Amino acid sequence: MYQFDTTAFGNAQSQFAAATRQFADVAGQINRLALENAEAAFGLQLATFEENVNAAFGFWNDLADVRDIDGAKAVWPKGVQLARESMERSVGTGQEVFGRTVKTNEAIAQVAKGQLEAATAKATAGVEKATAEVQQAAKKASRR
Repeated sequence: MYQFDTTAFGNAQSQFAAATRQFADVAGQINRLALENAEAAFGLQLATFEENVNAAFGFWNDLADVRDIDGAKAVWPKGVQLARESMERSVGTGQEVFGRTVKTNEAIAQVAKGQLEAATAKATAGVEKATAEVQQAAKKASRR
């Protein structure tokens, strides 16, 4: 009758626990990177929005003081300039956010690549060890 080998089960259980811990650590690193990127992107976009709103309110204050056509003609170039600057700020911020996101994704890919390489090395070592054990067992069996 076969008896359950508790040491093998304990070994498998500890390996599973170690793998779970490692997965949780990696997930934490990836989440931290993603959260830092989101925080930076939100801050950049909020600062740009604030600049654009302040500029727009300044223009609206100037526009509220206009009383005739000549005043409107004087304010019109400021409005066009404001629109151009706001668009440039928004596009520049979008490009910066995109660049930061690309860098963050590269960092996440590096973390994942490192984990994959570590897992591959561990699996390869396990296969090599098992192969060596099988070869030793085959040698012992052939001697008998």
